[in-house]
Amino acid sequence: MNGAQDLGGMQSFGPIRPEADALIFHADWERHALAITLAMGAVGKWNIDMSRAARESLPPAQYLASSYFEIWFEGLKKLLLDKWLATAEEIASGVSSSPGMPVPRVLMASEVPAALRRGSPVDRPAVTEARFKLGDEVLTRQFNPSTHTRLPRYCRGRRGRIIAVHAPHVFPDTNAIGLGEQPQWLYTVRFDASELWGKDTTAASVCVDCWEPYLDYPDVTLA
Repeated sequence: MNGAQDLGGMQSFGPIRPEADALIFHADWERHALAITLAMGAVGKWNIDMSRAARESLPPAQYLASSYFEIWFEGLKKLLLDKWLATAEEIASGVSSSPGMPVPRVLMASEVPAALRRGSPVDRPAVTEARFKLGDEVLTRQFNPSTHTRLPRYCRGRRGRIIAVHAPHVFPDTNAIGLGEQPQWLYTVRFDASELWGKDTTAASVCVDCWEPYLDYPDVTLA
């Protein structure tokens, strides 16, 4: 979706200035927000792409005015409401007004370190041949979906070259809207910065991981 989170290449937001010796958490509530998000993600009511989509769908003014963990918490609230795991009144008060709903699984505190080390692999076995190969010139699709996608706006409809071919990975565009994983081949595409932003850019090149449905050959007319 074309939300406030897709800022790549946009003007007037200023440079990124990393904090010196930055802390992961700036307040205790941020620790709690991360813990709750991990715990609720483990119950199996949604997947990581649904979580990203929930955060992306926040109103732009709210998104841009919020800190990192505020965005996470607001996205979690949306998911809790959408899945009928809590009401707005319960979230506001912090007190449950009805018995808890059953969930497929629960992440126990003792299981957290192992779960974080294990992660959630999203590569999948290949069942088709890759359409593109190393060195191919490709053209990204020019589209503006109303739902989640991992193709940034700044590189849509642009020419690049494949510099790495990865295994098929879960396709976030379908996984985020409940249509299943539908694994697709994943490629790293290198774009000349001038192709993205014109001759006046100070960058040299940008590499973007692109799923196969995002790509075509330059001589093919794209919708």
